[in-house]
Amino acid sequence: MARSRPFIVDGHLDLATNAMAYNRDLTQPVYRIRQRERELNLADHPDRGRGTVALPELRKGRVGLVLATLIARYTPPGAGAQTVRLPGWHSAAQAWADAQGQLAWYREMEAQGEMVPIVSATGLEDHLAHWARDTEDASKPIGYVLALEGADSIVNLDYLHRYYQQGLRSIGPAHFGPGRYAAGTGLDGSGLTPEGRELLKEMADLKMLLDLTHLTDRGFFEALEIYEGPVAASHQNCRALVAGERQFSDDQIRAVIERGGLLGGALDAWMLHPGYERGRDNSQELNILLERVVDHFDHVCQLAGNCNHVGIGSDLDGLFGREQSPADLDTVADLQRLEELLEGRGYGAAEREQVLSGNWLRVIRRVVGSSDH
Repeated sequence: MARSRPFIVDGHLDLATNAMAYNRDLTQPVYRIRQRERELNLADHPDRGRGTVALPELRKGRVGLVLATLIARYTPPGAGAQTVRLPGWHSAAQAWADAQGQLAWYREMEAQGEMVPIVSATGLEDHLAHWARDTEDASKPIGYVLALEGADSIVNLDYLHRYYQQGLRSIGPAHFGPGRYAAGTGLDGSGLTPEGRELLKEMADLKMLLDLTHLTDRGFFEALEIYEGPVAASHQNCRALVAGERQFSDDQIRAVIERGGLLGGALDAWMLHPGYERGRDNSQELNILLERVVDHFDHVCQLAGNCNHVGIGSDLDGLFGREQSPADLDTVADLQRLEELLEGRGYGAAEREQVLSGNWLRVIRRVVGSSDH
């Protein structure tokens, strides 16, 4: 008898960005989306015709629960080249409005039965029970915990509460470059802003998940000093294996472990291969394989002495496609291959379940368990 395929949680997918900024109909299979982009000769992004994520492929891979993002950046005057790669809006109000448009897409996916929001303990357990039933996965909705990547669109703290009422349960204060609440990737040496400190205190009262991804080293430790609620790094790898401030040092990883959090292993090739240069290198040509992320899992598990603090945070189609994904991954459905790779490294059945879903579920339960109503 064939072994049943595991349920998977992905801790970081930019679904609304792909739907609304890239104009991808994610209700269609990946191959159809690729074909349409090629037929239109789209060349506005390097990953056109190379996407890996759509709702049918999530179901095919039994990726039944995700942390799904809103992203709306603000670019301050004079930021210049720091944010050329990821330009932003010229006001927080514009960023808020952009994020609300992305949220409208998630709401439409709910209306069509494609997705279901996870905002309470009851909702989470009902969703997991639905996926555990012996029915066709193709008919099951994708559960999502709404997450904000970069907090720029929070105009003020009143807007944080508006977001919370809309279902937001996770916030990463930083993204790339300067931010209204925290410095992000590329600005090492800077940390939280005064507004960022106040934001974290308010988030703690709401028991929201603090996503430490993209914070600078300084901002990371400042945040942990202030924040007393649940923490994770949704898409984050290890600096000991791939150098650079985008990855976490062993001291940072130990700090996440001590707080009961986890690192979601990211599949972006530049976070898996030392010296990878975006725009020049290609994961297919360099033969960067899925097994690389298991190296990062191993490293975290060795530091922790257990398998309680790693999960998947693929970031697939996060401004890249197959050209910058592992060479042996065609679509997000191939996350199922991690089961075999983990087994080959000696992970037992219970440990594999922790990595593929259990650790994220533990963290999510801490967040939504306090908001049941």
